[in-house]
Amino acid sequence: MIVTKYSKLLILSLQAFYNDHYKIGEKMKVSLAKKGRPSKFDRQQALQQAMLCFWQHGYEGTSISRLTEAMGINAPSLYASFGDKKQLFLQAVELYLSLGQADANGLERLSAKMQVYQLLSKLVVLYTGEETPAGCLVGTSALSVAAGAEDIQAAMAQIRQASQAQLQAQIQQDIRLGHLPADTDAEALADFTMATMQGLSTLARDGATRARLQAVVELSLSAWPDSLA
Repeated sequence: MIVTKYSKLLILSLQAFYNDHYKIGEKMKVSLAKKGRPSKFDRQQALQQAMLCFWQHGYEGTSISRLTEAMGINAPSLYASFGDKKQLFLQAVELYLSLGQADANGLERLSAKMQVYQLLSKLVVLYTGEETPAGCLVGTSALSVAAGAEDIQAAMAQIRQASQAQLQAQIQQDIRLGHLPADTDAEALADFTMATMQGLSTLARDGATRARLQAVVELSLSAWPDSLA
């Protein structure tokens, strides 16, 4: 997850992907409505439970029966309210990405290095939360999918690629402003940061403590060139 100003761009990217690939036509809406109308339930709470379910078990490991149990609704209500499993997953990812938007205030005034440091430190806390699954939903939930779900895998890759592009753009801006040396490899540094994020997620899933993850974050700063400003 990106807990910075990048969240907004990622959500817009996800929404565009969702609209292009999974927009339900009026005919399908009528069909779903015939299958069952949602009972009175807290839609946001149900979506949050779906997010936690996908976060814990991944896209393939999360069945409709597991979802309905976690969300407290039946299958017809799920389909009528959220669409199919793919659409529900993308809505859950959108909710996941939105969690960190409130933390973005003021980050744009920091250097790229300090933005990344704060980002990684926030991810350490997120990945080791006591009330949420370990690791990153976007980074781990759809690395391997069955035939027919390649579009979900592509959507998650698109989010990660957008993250890398935004990080690279921020680094390039610091180079132009003279905050980083002119020979700084912005692409490699952004790739390194993305690899660090993924590595932190994997370590968290494997049970690494918050202190161990933060030690990795501190060490990762040594890959950055010294600031010139």
